[in-house]
Amino acid sequence: MSPRLVLVQGDITEQDVDAVVNAANSSLLGGGGVDGAIHRRGGPEILAACRALRASHYGKGLRTGHAVATTAGRLPARHVIHTVGPRWSASEDRSELLASCYRESLKAAAALGARTVAFPAISTGIYGWPLDDGARIAVETVRASAVPGIEEVRFVVFDARAHEVFARHLT
Repeated sequence: MSPRLVLVQGDITEQDVDAVVNAANSSLLGGGGVDGAIHRRGGPEILAACRALRASHYGKGLRTGHAVATTAGRLPARHVIHTVGPRWSASEDRSELLASCYRESLKAAAALGARTVAFPAISTGIYGWPLDDGARIAVETVRASAVPGIEEVRFVVFDARAHEVFARHLT
């Protein structure tokens, strides 16, 4: 059974869900955009957990399209699932890597027993993915990923334009 899909315009760091997805960079050590906001609001516990991951299984960082979970620190969410989206390319189709971010994040959430998951619009910021295509891939991938236990997926977008684009794909 597919999860209920919900669209929210707001701040992903304020979502009271079991797992919030972080559009991370491969270093897992924080950055700008969603990644920076999650690290700032979540506090040093998230960075410490990411450093521990780097010191163990992810010495070279997290690969694009993969996902790994940590504590959510001071966020209202219980867990943060870090995933590295692809940079958009006009000369190479990286759609499968973007879809993989959503699938792998849902699998990581299910492994934690999460029922509710909040996603940002992965790769549509500084990584340059066209918003309309990014929204289409996000919605189609989540709809097709019937992961046991996941009851609700929230797409949390920052502004009215992104809300309008995601709303079109959700209808």
